[in-house]
Amino acid sequence: MLTILGRSGGAGQYCDGVSRRNFIKVGGMTLGTLSLPQLLQAEAAKGEGHRSHKAVINIFLPGGPPHQDMWDLKQDAPSEIRGEFRPIGTSVPGIEICELFPKLAKQMEHCAIIRSVVGAKGPHYSDQCVTGWDARNNEPAGGWPSMGAWVSKLQGPAGNAMPPHVSLMYKTRHTPWGEPGAGGFLGLAHAPFRLMGGKGETSKIDNMVLKDITLERLQDRAGLLKSIDSLQRELDSSGAMDGMDAFTNQALGILTSSKLADAMDLSKEDPAIVERYGTGDSEFRADGAPKMVENLLIARRLVEAGARVVSLNFSRWDWHGGNFKRARQDMPMLDQALAALIQDLVERNLDKDVSVVCWGEFGRTPKINANAGRDHWPRVSTALLACGGMRTGQVIGSTNRLGEYAVDRPIQFQEILATLYHNLGIDLNTVREFDLRGRPQYPVAQGIEPIRELV
Repeated sequence: MLTILGRSGGAGQYCDGVSRRNFIKVGGMTLGTLSLPQLLQAEAAKGEGHRSHKAVINIFLPGGPPHQDMWDLKQDAPSEIRGEFRPIGTSVPGIEICELFPKLAKQMEHCAIIRSVVGAKGPHYSDQCVTGWDARNNEPAGGWPSMGAWVSKLQGPAGNAMPPHVSLMYKTRHTPWGEPGAGGFLGLAHAPFRLMGGKGETSKIDNMVLKDITLERLQDRAGLLKSIDSLQRELDSSGAMDGMDAFTNQALGILTSSKLADAMDLSKEDPAIVERYGTGDSEFRADGAPKMVENLLIARRLVEAGARVVSLNFSRWDWHGGNFKRARQDMPMLDQALAALIQDLVERNLDKDVSVVCWGEFGRTPKINANAGRDHWPRVSTALLACGGMRTGQVIGSTNRLGEYAVDRPIQFQEILATLYHNLGIDLNTVREFDLRGRPQYPVAQGIEPIRELV
């Protein structure tokens, strides 16, 4: 149990001078949707054998970014398909990307572009980018676990002061754009530790650190008190709560350490590095997410502090109108922050251990509509991967002259996730878990392999 001290002195003191009246015992603790004691059950189950620390940063672009205006330009197509942007060369001879990504172009030797991502569905949701599965179809009992949940289950925390599965995804008005995935049939213990709220909500990090906090200070932290269910904890008559006090004590390592809060505090970062990422915009983009480039830096700080999987969402890319105007606003911001993240990983010698993926749920129509926008196009999309010890500096797959469909090396979403699991050191051939009906399930469909060109 957690004991938080109040004022000492007065009658009824213990031998250490602390009043019985000034003890608060906290048993079950939750932040957002995550039970902290449950979070670390996996660590006990796995023991102390996990010393390696590989990580993934998953950057989700909600709404479906236009593949033919980013990393698969079609200069030979008619103007109503080609659009307004021109390609530029990169640090890898023969690879060209959009002129709005000049900083990323200089980091291309650390990147791999996949121009032939297939298997997208029409609706707007993050599922395929965080679980690899279509959660709206043939979902198992308990739901599909996200990539972070599988990693949490299989590898546990890298240390007792940082959750393995962390989300910087903002809650969005269009709810599916702000979903980092859940624990699914693996359980709440492996759900993401959510740090960001929605519009009008504050970050939970402000109410997270209990270190050296007295009873009086704690009582003033209304937000934290709402997150701590200390007085209404009921025993589970089935015995499922047995041993939870031990897990509570471990979980409180997260809250009583400053490690997580420090990772979120950019005032502790070199100002020159912060400036390299650029300045974000905290305004929520309609029903999407803010354009917070700083979160890419925070993601690096989180994995450096011990997180294994960090997800984040950036802006709103559902541009049915004003595609090129919006691109000129958003793409340079993404360019600066993504290039800075890659440079950062390389300079810190993290580029062999930390994988980065940047993608959306589908692509956009080749033909520009009457509102100068592009509509939904599930037939093909694009993704950018970086670092992670992969064979970078290459393009995988291609689309036809109009960017309508893959003509070479179509890549499924699950193949990308299989590659990320591989980078994390997870052997998919040895992994099997059971859903709530006792049916065997796997992180990706059987037969799916990592992308051979990358590994």
